[in-house]
Amino acid sequence: MEGTADLHIHSTHSDGSSTVEELLHRAQKAGLTAISITDHDTTNALEEARALADGTGIEVISGVELSTTLGNAEVHILGYFFDHRSPGLQSYLAHCRTARLRRAERMVEKLNGLNIPLRIESVLEQAGTGSIGRPHIAHALVEEGLTENYYEAFSRYIGNGKPAYESKDQVSSAEAVDLLAEAGGLSFVAHPGTMIDEGLLKELIQAGVDGVEVIHPSHSPDLVKYYRGIVHEYFLLESGGSDYHGLKKGGADMFGKFRISQECIDMMRRRLQ
Repeated sequence: MEGTADLHIHSTHSDGSSTVEELLHRAQKAGLTAISITDHDTTNALEEARALADGTGIEVISGVELSTTLGNAEVHILGYFFDHRSPGLQSYLAHCRTARLRRAERMVEKLNGLNIPLRIESVLEQAGTGSIGRPHIAHALVEEGLTENYYEAFSRYIGNGKPAYESKDQVSSAEAVDLLAEAGGLSFVAHPGTMIDEGLLKELIQAGVDGVEVIHPSHSPDLVKYYRGIVHEYFLLESGGSDYHGLKKGGADMFGKFRISQECIDMMRRRLQ
């Protein structure tokens, strides 16, 4: 199976710490033949990535990661091969980015109420032109000397159920699947091993997802085998990638170390046809 691909990468357009140019340079060094920059609620990296990839032999597949709900559970849906100019999709993504800003403002207000003097301007500085997320708040807390590190910010203040946490304004998983389909794309359940049990996964399959992210840093060999079995049983597609956000979080460098084959990408194309 010629070629390897990493279809789960984040850039500075959302909560990644690497620019698009840096990601393309790393993809060349890693010998990747295809990538997808799956920023949260934005496709702003796509055209820049395709321009930079021109002549390199690296295919840049349109990608996005959407936060959705299924019952009381949060589910992330990865979209691929969609038309990024789709008015319906872009309208929804613009709404999501506005909702992310409002959520960040509410979380900063809660932090201020806890006598944590974080300014929203510090969060905006961390986000730049990207789609704002909790990692930007965490990094701002560290930069302002209000927490010792990134992990303390989550564990004490902004993690799920913590005093400054605010829930997201999210669509249902089924709506996200339909939205991506209307834009001509495919939908995949992201990193199911981190947040989804077997019952939820079967509900997502019934909702019409096209595939499952089988390869992910959080998946053990046994989980990879399990999800690959689900893919075969329900005639779904397989995706995967490193979920790379950069090194700013202080974790291991996973870029390009979790890959799928060119055959997986070819199967996605056949499904679209």
